[in-house]
Amino acid sequence: MTTSSNLGFPRIGPNRELKKALESYWAGRIGPAELESAAAELRKRNWLLQRDAGLHRVPSNDFSYYDHVLDTCAMVGAVPERYGWGGGPVDLATYFAMARGTQGGHGARDVVAMEMTKWFDTNYHYIVPELRAGQTFTLASTKPLDEFTEAFELGIQTRPVLLGPVSFLLLSKSRDTGAPPLDLLDGLLPVYQEILTRLGKAGASWVQMDEPCLVGDLDSAARAAYERAYRQLRDASSSTDLKLLLTTYFGEVTQNLDTITALPVDGLHVDLVRGADQLDAVMERLPDQVILSAGVVDGRNVWVTDLKRTLDCLQRIESRLGTERLIVAPSCSMIHVPIDLDLEERLDAEVREWLAFATQKLDEIVTLTRCLGDDSGAVAELLEKNRARLESRGTSSRVHRQEVKDRAASLRDEDFHRDSPFPARRLLQQQKFELPVFPTTTIGSFPQTAEVRAKRAAFRNGKINREEYERFLEQEIERIIRFQEEIGLDVLVHGEPERNDMVQYFGEQLTGIAFTERGWVQSYGSRYVRPPIIYGDVDRPEPMTVRWSTYAASVTQKPIKAMLTGPITILQWSFVRDDQARRETARQIALAIRQEICDLESAGIGVVQIDEPALREGLPLRRQDWPEYLKWAVECFRLASSGVRDDTQIHTHMCYSEFNDIIEAIGEMDADVISIESSRSQMELLDTFSSYHYPNEIGLGVYDIHSPRIPSTDEMRALIAKATEHLAPDQIWVNPDCGLKTRGWEEVRPALRNMVAAARAVRSELARVG
Repeated sequence: MTTSSNLGFPRIGPNRELKKALESYWAGRIGPAELESAAAELRKRNWLLQRDAGLHRVPSNDFSYYDHVLDTCAMVGAVPERYGWGGGPVDLATYFAMARGTQGGHGARDVVAMEMTKWFDTNYHYIVPELRAGQTFTLASTKPLDEFTEAFELGIQTRPVLLGPVSFLLLSKSRDTGAPPLDLLDGLLPVYQEILTRLGKAGASWVQMDEPCLVGDLDSAARAAYERAYRQLRDASSSTDLKLLLTTYFGEVTQNLDTITALPVDGLHVDLVRGADQLDAVMERLPDQVILSAGVVDGRNVWVTDLKRTLDCLQRIESRLGTERLIVAPSCSMIHVPIDLDLEERLDAEVREWLAFATQKLDEIVTLTRCLGDDSGAVAELLEKNRARLESRGTSSRVHRQEVKDRAASLRDEDFHRDSPFPARRLLQQQKFELPVFPTTTIGSFPQTAEVRAKRAAFRNGKINREEYERFLEQEIERIIRFQEEIGLDVLVHGEPERNDMVQYFGEQLTGIAFTERGWVQSYGSRYVRPPIIYGDVDRPEPMTVRWSTYAASVTQKPIKAMLTGPITILQWSFVRDDQARRETARQIALAIRQEICDLESAGIGVVQIDEPALREGLPLRRQDWPEYLKWAVECFRLASSGVRDDTQIHTHMCYSEFNDIIEAIGEMDADVISIESSRSQMELLDTFSSYHYPNEIGLGVYDIHSPRIPSTDEMRALIAKATEHLAPDQIWVNPDCGLKTRGWEEVRPALRNMVAAARAVRSELARVG
């Protein structure tokens, strides 16, 4: 019979159990044993849930304390020297130091974290493996084997998941010029061979080898690496009759089919949600006896699957390949969707009918598998119920609003351009704000303390009234303003104490968007978000931020920067409707943000930041598709930002992505100031400016806020000085690399003082030289 399977399940727990355990461990409230016990309970729950749902193949090693790429670093012993690892098993202290850095206290080393960036075109962040020429590898973590054994003892034979060796290297960075990570493949493969051999001897029958880089553009070296790697891995797996499932996702593999079909693997998984058009080519080229895992249930979005259409697709595959060569699966791991729709008690009943979270997607996979070859009345009834749900969504007046569509359709070319070019705007802004060289600011949010969260919850639950809540927010904003004035920041922010999340806060005030209470999805480590669900046409009924920005401006004489989330980030960090082009939804959001900016300007706010950290993340995985995406993404930013006077300064912010290859598109956004993460990568972005003259002003983040470390004044001063080697001093702003929401005041106070001191020191040095 046809087999049902999953590629990965959310690791965080329905009540965010992993977050609570991790943060208790980091705070010293629990020890390693308690953390490991909490993790084991989560794994057990996930395995039993999937088995009891009726899946034939349940994954293991899809759990992670922090990140599965970091897990792979630990497995192969790829630990940078600065962490003081002496060999042997990689312990939790070393593992978390690599993820978060360490500083001071109890003999801890003062070391920075490893670089972090986005996992392909998702909002999940992974730790970038840091390799060097001559790197040696050794099996330093048996986590895949341990978790397989753990499940086996529960009576569940799982399919272990490994990040494949070639994708691991392609996602890595070498710290040595001229030493491509792929050069290390021959030294890496023995570790993979050893773990495969051990898994086979322990009783595993299949291993899922995730090679997501196969959906991208590969050069000849990468293609050769795949061929060499899987020939050697086959030698290890065949000795124990272990079968390999080569797993791809997030796009089509058509361009790499010659490479893929030559690999000695037993199964191939393809994404038939994002790569539906590849099916015929894949079936045509699939070698005899190789099983096809069909990713037909969307692992990245929350809409109910069209069961009739999907069943038709599966029946096509079955008629071509046969029942025994078909696996029904999600398109990718389900770590990108919330866990269970049944946990949502307040979600709008109509919208709820259109949705499926991870647990419901398991049911869809099992249902589709059982429907194959079954023409009973029960199947017909089930398909009719599914059709009714889909039709309800397609005809709902809450989804389609003609006035919103008409507004977007009536835009003119001048709506996408500022009145004057940047040099003219810059002169007016310098006269208006009179800022020093190397002006200092922050990215927007300040620490969300337990008191702030408690007050927000009390207001949401009706325990305090609006007047009391707003009085508290005013007091919190004034306290944040006074701190910024005290340390000498040049452009201030109100701190965002009223905001729950940079996307959710805006989405809750726009039409066409729904929200969950417990729809958490992991962004990185213990940082989880609840993505909005964009189900219909988007509009802004009333101002969203003017109240708090104008209050902040009323209690200081310094410039206040208002903070907004940009249209591409709202789009990218939401679950987006799939019944119209993403660019149309983005344009509707851009118009709403434009209205907000114009209201802020009318209220006297002269600096507005439109955060677009997801611009790079939204890039298609193949370069040939980049120009089209960048064209409409940049247009949406310009539409949002171009309705203001020349003396209103527009900032934007981006973080934790590789921007070098799209820097020209960033320049075309025509923001007056852009701030970009650069501290974790040690100003790596600066290399771009050797060949590209960035025309406007730029803030290269000098304070890594995703680590608890407090950078010293000298450390940040060195980064600023390094920036002056590539940029003119009057182009450079000094700021953290992201918002401060997730940090504590005990870290933020000294770090920002050091940052201001660093900027002042470089100003003084520049004045002496001048």
